[in-house]
Amino acid sequence: MDGDFQKFLDELRTRLSIVDIVGSKVKLIRKGKEYMGLCPFHNEKTPSFTVNEAKGFYHCFGCGAHGDIIKFEMEANGLPFMEAVTKLANKAGLIIPQTHRVSSEEIQKRSSWYEITELAAEYFEKNLHLSSGQEALNYLIRRGFDENIIKKFRLGYAPDNNGLKSWLLSRNIRESDIIELGLGVLSEKNGKIYDFFRNRVIIPIMDKRGRVIAFGGRVLGNEQPKYLNSPDTPIFNKRRVLYNLNFARDKAYEKQRLIICEGYMDVIAQAKYGFEYAVAPLGTSLTEEQIVEAWKINSEPTLCFDGDNAGVHAAIRSIDRVLPILKAGYSLRYVFLPDKMDPDEFLKYKGSEEYEKKLSENVSLADMLWRKLTDNIATDTPEQKALFEKTLYEEISKIKDEKVRSYYLQDMRDRLYAYFHRERRIIKGKTKKKENRLSIPIKITLDERLGKFIAAAMFCYPELIGEYEEKISLFEINNHLLKQLIEKMIEIYHQQEGIDMETLYNMFEDMGLGKGISGLWEIKMLRQQKADIRKLRKEIDDKILEMQLHQLEEEIRECLRELEISESFKEETYNRCQRLKEEQKKLLIEHGADSFI
Repeated sequence: MDGDFQKFLDELRTRLSIVDIVGSKVKLIRKGKEYMGLCPFHNEKTPSFTVNEAKGFYHCFGCGAHGDIIKFEMEANGLPFMEAVTKLANKAGLIIPQTHRVSSEEIQKRSSWYEITELAAEYFEKNLHLSSGQEALNYLIRRGFDENIIKKFRLGYAPDNNGLKSWLLSRNIRESDIIELGLGVLSEKNGKIYDFFRNRVIIPIMDKRGRVIAFGGRVLGNEQPKYLNSPDTPIFNKRRVLYNLNFARDKAYEKQRLIICEGYMDVIAQAKYGFEYAVAPLGTSLTEEQIVEAWKINSEPTLCFDGDNAGVHAAIRSIDRVLPILKAGYSLRYVFLPDKMDPDEFLKYKGSEEYEKKLSENVSLADMLWRKLTDNIATDTPEQKALFEKTLYEEISKIKDEKVRSYYLQDMRDRLYAYFHRERRIIKGKTKKKENRLSIPIKITLDERLGKFIAAAMFCYPELIGEYEEKISLFEINNHLLKQLIEKMIEIYHQQEGIDMETLYNMFEDMGLGKGISGLWEIKMLRQQKADIRKLRKEIDDKILEMQLHQLEEEIRECLRELEISESFKEETYNRCQRLKEEQKKLLIEHGADSFI
């Protein structure tokens, strides 16, 4: 490293406070000359992470993480060295010297990281074809993945025996590198390293050059979460990576089409049917960085979602992400698959031709924005119309590109005029038929006591927010405050990954919702009982199932009574009754209670 650049780095460390840099990610409390907090690099309940402002370094006594502001920026945000330096330089108002060249030591370290992840991939691949991996191999075969697909995507198996750690140590890989690359975790109880992935089907995640940078794991048992991805590392940032871009890029150029679906299993399933230009985000909602990455390949990628509530909500989140970064010639298009099917199920039952047809029936971003705003909106009174128009223009104002924003404004004004005039014609014609509405499944009202219990559980254990977001979306919540609390928790969870209860409470305080959270006595109960999160999940799931079945049974009885007293056959009521029965049967089967059908 040349002298000028070294001086620049020293000046950078002097200009910026390490407490400020670390404090943007970690809640720090002053303890004498140092600051303490929960380590961001491993899970812990008692703070063992310290920051020393005078000496300019951080250190964790739990996992051994240690470094200065540059290393923290790299490890906490998954940035390469120069990207971290550039980000800090911009914050400090410094110009990076042009004479810098990356050192051979730095290049060597980065190369060794890729070599380690490659070794891990080889280990997982080998285990899939051993007797211990037979269950995993059978799972892949049941999914319809033949040997060619398994080989192409380098699918593997992680046994439940810490074998990866032993494999890597036998090849002189350091324990610190195993932890740094997210392949192992340090136990708080005994200080030993354990494999991060255990008893899971493994899906290697590769960068655009085809180098293995991380892994995804699909559990074979009933453990949670069902899917698990590597944590962010010096070579992997899940907000920036699109799974399968290394394979999809050339095919997407060739076909002039790029499909973005919800998960890597959807991507692999499409590949076996010849749709080799699909990619997916990794355990998060589609991010701005991933949208920009997709735009480098195709100016209007198609987002393909399952036709359920989760798919609808994922689409809405993508609208919120893309509006601020829209630019001339670049946008998104949307496809929703019917009957709550994912791409694999649709292709299996309907075939490639029907899938191709469905993809061609995509709708524009402008159409989706309009549907988002008009779905289940009341515009019966002048006040409601004014609120609707105000909300519409607030959405459009998120678009930063002036030219794009002006065209959206013009387009939405035209739609608004036609919409209100159509309503007048509907009123005159005495019909209440509504057009262009998203097809949302039957909604069930969430019992208020259960709703408060779930909200309290999500607050005490923020990792439950992501797990129960989809289930919560299936219900109507009539209590306005409870609905607001849950929606805000979901919003914060997607904006700030890895958030803890204390930070969550502070954010609610800042929004003026602290009293609402404090008013949930269930939180005190859960904290006093120190609830086991696994038992808590089961308790919530059982209560949700009981409530769903009860309400479905009531609605079925109501339909049957209506059919019984009606003088003529009511086809609509009969069809609704059948749908309710199918939903009831599906719930029982999903929860292993099909013997009660």
